[in-house]
Amino acid sequence: MSWKNTEYRYGALSIGLHWLMLILLVAVYATIELREFFPKGSDPRDALKALHFMLGLSVLGFALLRLGVRLSGPTPRIEPESGSWQKQSAHLMHIALYVLMIGLPIAGWLTLSAAGKPIPFFGLQLPALIGENKGLAKQIKEIHEVVGTAGYFLIGLHAVAALFHHYIKRDNTLVRMLPSRDRAEEQGVVQSENRNSRHSVHREAEQLHA
Repeated sequence: MSWKNTEYRYGALSIGLHWLMLILLVAVYATIELREFFPKGSDPRDALKALHFMLGLSVLGFALLRLGVRLSGPTPRIEPESGSWQKQSAHLMHIALYVLMIGLPIAGWLTLSAAGKPIPFFGLQLPALIGENKGLAKQIKEIHEVVGTAGYFLIGLHAVAALFHHYIKRDNTLVRMLPSRDRAEEQGVVQSENRNSRHSVHREAEQLHA
């Protein structure tokens, strides 16, 4: 499997980043939900909040890396080809996901900065992005929570769309992102050859009737 994306499938780097970020997102949401099982001010609750923030910053870093990888190479095409409205919907979905993965961690960083709290990152202390402002911290926190809640639906919709393409439309949308599935590329090659063959036959038929 190539590290780079090809016309028919994602490369090992894109695939690895995709599934790693899924695990991180699950962990980010799990930590913030699990904190509710512990009383405010308790060590386990504080530890989960700190882990939530550190994992969120990890998502930010990997999201920027993944965006760079995505922009630096081709996007594997979907076979059979989707309709224009589905392409537009998928494009908007990906934009929304990147806004979520980049915007939410930055909002969390801004919240801690404005609240005047420490900004931990796996043993390091990160600098504040803005000066202390308790009122602003509360406003950013509220936005962070609303967008974070919307993220549940956005990620769920993304998963449902992938399953719809795989089991209902039976195209290669999901298969392109699965590791060790070289037949995805083979499928793309075969379908491309079949399509070229049909076009060649069509041209020959037109020439005979000309």
